[in-house]
Amino acid sequence: MQIADRISRIQPSITLEMTAKAAELRSQGVDVINLSVGEPDFDTPDNIKEAAYGAIKTGLTKYTAGAGTPDLKNAIITKLERDNNLQFQANNIIVSCGAKHSLYNACQVLFQKNDEVIIFNPYWVSFPDFVSITGAKPIFVGTNADKQYEPNFDELEKALSKNTKGIIINSPSNPTGGVWSNEAIQRTLDIAKQKKLWVFSDECYEQLTYDSSFTSLQNFDLNNTQILTFQSCSKTYSMTGWRIGYTAGNPEVIKAMAKLQSQSTSCPNSIAQAAATEALAGDQSSVLKMKNKFKKRRDFIIESLNSIDGIECEMPGGTFYAFPSFEGLIKQNKIKNVSDFCFKLLKEKSVVSVPGKSFGSDNNIRFSDAISSKRINLAIQRMKELLK
Repeated sequence: MQIADRISRIQPSITLEMTAKAAELRSQGVDVINLSVGEPDFDTPDNIKEAAYGAIKTGLTKYTAGAGTPDLKNAIITKLERDNNLQFQANNIIVSCGAKHSLYNACQVLFQKNDEVIIFNPYWVSFPDFVSITGAKPIFVGTNADKQYEPNFDELEKALSKNTKGIIINSPSNPTGGVWSNEAIQRTLDIAKQKKLWVFSDECYEQLTYDSSFTSLQNFDLNNTQILTFQSCSKTYSMTGWRIGYTAGNPEVIKAMAKLQSQSTSCPNSIAQAAATEALAGDQSSVLKMKNKFKKRRDFIIESLNSIDGIECEMPGGTFYAFPSFEGLIKQNKIKNVSDFCFKLLKEKSVVSVPGKSFGSDNNIRFSDAISSKRINLAIQRMKELLK
């Protein structure tokens, strides 16, 4: 059987491999602690669920406009003005089946063979594949771990070429939790504007910043029509399974994305759109409650990790991830390598994590603190036992 070449450009997901192994252990009755999960452990707020029930009861179960319902687009416009101080019109907005779908669509309509796209390392696992499947080439640029994983600007300048078409910025970052300073964002945007690059701003963790207020990237250059803003309901409202994300930006790009989407998914789920409308326009108190709990967990897991000799972890400015370096343990010959340690941690101590290789960083591990502090503490104790 001949499979299309483009599929070979996609890397298999190690996170799914770890999840499968964890599921196998659970089926055997093992108490598995999952530090790999990329979703809040809180339930979707009741007002959002009620909106979904209402949509079902009133028959809002048919096809919607391909780029999103007018009600949801209006809610997004209101949200962007309220939270991000950004003014957009309906033709600047497209709703998709999650932010992952939004980013995929944008790559499809803007990048093609011979193009190059800058991706900062460590990166979210899907960024390189989004680019590669278009025929374009991802170009990786290093970052500074001790500066919230801001760009190494010397590397960035050297990475630019006549083929560079775009640049992807993810702050707050998955996997590192890093939140770039205003100075780093401005400098990156200045470089992108000079080179006339498309700028993707993945802001899915915008509400989970702890040490400074979040500023949407578009605010740094309101007149730049080559900035696309990607946001999501998944992390902010604990709606990962509802699959609603959206893009705001250049109306010509939005129109092209809608054209592509019309032939792939027809439209986002009608019931999920009704729920998302309530999420964005309704009571926002649950957002702050979740954020406060995540901050306490962040502080706890970082302190716990740094208490282990050979592990170093910078304090992330946002998200619910920790991205510690295990380089010290490797140098001490306490572990062979990070991937080997992750699989031993799962096999011998039933703790699920994600090796940094998945994110372009061989000596790190991504831990999620989207579980209770009690479970985090138990996972840390199991890790210490394994290291002994």
